[in-house]
Amino acid sequence: MAATKMQGRGPSKGNIELFSPSYFAACGLGGIISCGPTHTSVTPLDLVKCRRQVDPNIYTSNLSAWRSIFAKEGLRGVFFGWAPTAVGYSFQGAGKYGFYEIFKYYYGEKLFPNANKTVVYLGASASAEFLADIALCPFEAVKVRMQTTLPPYANSLREGWGKVTAKEGLGGLYKGLYPLWGRQIPYTMVKFATFETTVNQIYKTLGKPKESYNALQQTGVSFLGGYIAGIGCAVISHPADVMVSKLNADRQPGVSGGKAMSRIYGNIGFKGLWNGLPVRIAMIGTLTAFQWLIYDSFKVSLGFPTTGGH
Repeated sequence: MAATKMQGRGPSKGNIELFSPSYFAACGLGGIISCGPTHTSVTPLDLVKCRRQVDPNIYTSNLSAWRSIFAKEGLRGVFFGWAPTAVGYSFQGAGKYGFYEIFKYYYGEKLFPNANKTVVYLGASASAEFLADIALCPFEAVKVRMQTTLPPYANSLREGWGKVTAKEGLGGLYKGLYPLWGRQIPYTMVKFATFETTVNQIYKTLGKPKESYNALQQTGVSFLGGYIAGIGCAVISHPADVMVSKLNADRQPGVSGGKAMSRIYGNIGFKGLWNGLPVRIAMIGTLTAFQWLIYDSFKVSLGFPTTGGH
C-alpha cells in the first residue's frame, strides 16, 4: 500500500510557513470563502429541492416552481433561506477545509506516516466534517424549517432561531445532528478522497508533475476534479439529505430520532429517499467544482500549493 508523503514544514512562496498554525487558519478562511458564497448562490435550487423532498407533488418541475415562487414573492422568495445558508455554510466551510488540512497533515505525517493515502484522506475528511457539522447544524435546522413549510415557519434567521429556541430550547436546533452527520460525513469523505485521487490521476494521465503547470492550469485541474467528486458526493449522501429535510420539517417534539426516521421511512419508502436526486446532482456537482476552484485559487494567491497531485 502506498504510504503518504507530504511536504515537510517550511516556507511557502508567500510569507506563511506551510503546516504552521497560520497556514491552517488561512485554509479555514479559504473554506469560508469557498463554501459560504457558493452555497448561498444555489439557494434557489436548494429551496425547490427541499420542498420537493418533503412534498413530491408540490411542483411539477423546477422551472414551474421558480415561476410560481417568483410570481408570488419576487426574487426574495426565490432566494428564501439565504441567510441561514450563508452563515451556516461559512462556519461549516471553515471547519471542513481547515480541519481537513490539520488532520491530513497530522494523520499522514505525524501519526500514521506509512498509511495508505486514501485512508488518510478518508480519516481526515471524516474527522473534519464531524466537527464542522456541529457548527452547521443550528443554521441548517432553521433553513430547512423556513424553506419547507408553507406559510413559512419564519421569515428570517433571527425569527426562526428565536422560535425554535423558545419552544424547544437549544436542543431543537440540534435534533437533526445525527442524520446531518449521516449525510455530511460520507459526503465529505467522498468529496475529499475522490478529489485527491482524481487530481492525482489527471496529472498521471497528463504525464508531467503538477509543478510543471502554471497556476491557471492547476486550478483548472482542481475544477475538473471537483466536479467529478461532486457527482459521487450527491449520490452517496442523498438519502440522508432527504431524511434531514423530513426530520426538520416533520419531527414532533419529544419523539426520538430513531422513531421519527422509522415513521418517515414508512411513509415515503425506499423510492422516496431519492426524491430530487437529479437536481441535487446538478447542484452539488457544480457547487463542489467551484468550491475547489475558489479554495485552490485562494491558496495559490497566498503562495501555497494547490490541493492534491503530490
